[in-house]
Amino acid sequence: MLNKLAASELVLNDDGSVYHLNLLPEDIADKIILVGDPDRVAKVSKYFDTVEIKKNKREFYTHTGTLRGERITVMSTGIGTENIDIVMNELDALVNIDLKNKEFKTEHKALELFRMGTCGSVNPDVQVDNMLVTQNVVGLDGLMHFYQDYNFENEFSKSFMEKFPYERIKPMLYFSDWAEEMGEYYKDAKYHGNTATFPGFYAPQGRQLRLKAVDDQFLETLNDLGVTNFEMETSAIYALSKLLGHKAITVNNVIANRRRGEFSADHHASEKNLIDWVLERIIK
Repeated sequence: MLNKLAASELVLNDDGSVYHLNLLPEDIADKIILVGDPDRVAKVSKYFDTVEIKKNKREFYTHTGTLRGERITVMSTGIGTENIDIVMNELDALVNIDLKNKEFKTEHKALELFRMGTCGSVNPDVQVDNMLVTQNVVGLDGLMHFYQDYNFENEFSKSFMEKFPYERIKPMLYFSDWAEEMGEYYKDAKYHGNTATFPGFYAPQGRQLRLKAVDDQFLETLNDLGVTNFEMETSAIYALSKLLGHKAITVNNVIANRRRGEFSADHHASEKNLIDWVLERIIK
């Protein structure tokens, strides 16, 4: 691989910032909270002691400041692993590529990435309005099959692949897991589990409006295979972190239990509780 990147490969804005995130290297901290909803960025940064950076482009909003003396960034990713593909590659470029010369840096820098989101549960025993940390994840979106050198396998993935009954979907699957050392941040979470990351909100999550899903027992089958909850971003965050040499962990507040048909009575209060809970633990 040549060290010099073509302009078509590393696209920059006129001010030298990375194309989609609209950020310069000095705009981010080493600890980054990733949220899906752009509106959630300000809900997080209002707890910061100072805010020095506020930038946005499209659905990507970024605030960087300090909390209890430590620099920290919160950034929105929007929905889905296709957006995570953009976020992860451009964040890595900010710290591991000389943007001016478009050359790889000789010294690698590892970011700590904290996904903070919401999820639904397929396990009937999981109670809503509680924190769930993702240890293992299965991606059903196929993203990592576009990358060379990604090959992850563990006991969860081997068991899942052996028993997964949907042959049309099976070629899209890939797996990853958390940066275990980061589990110390969230060791008191009520739940730790295995997450499925879906490429859509309706049929992939078993919802049927005018179109039928491949199987109306899909969520139940996933639970039987060891899946605890589902959302739309973690598989790409975990897998790309491994390839790029970063550390990542996801905590979601469970706002729905699909098996019991329950939804959080006040998801706004649940969101605030999530933000308070995360910020209390990742910066002491």
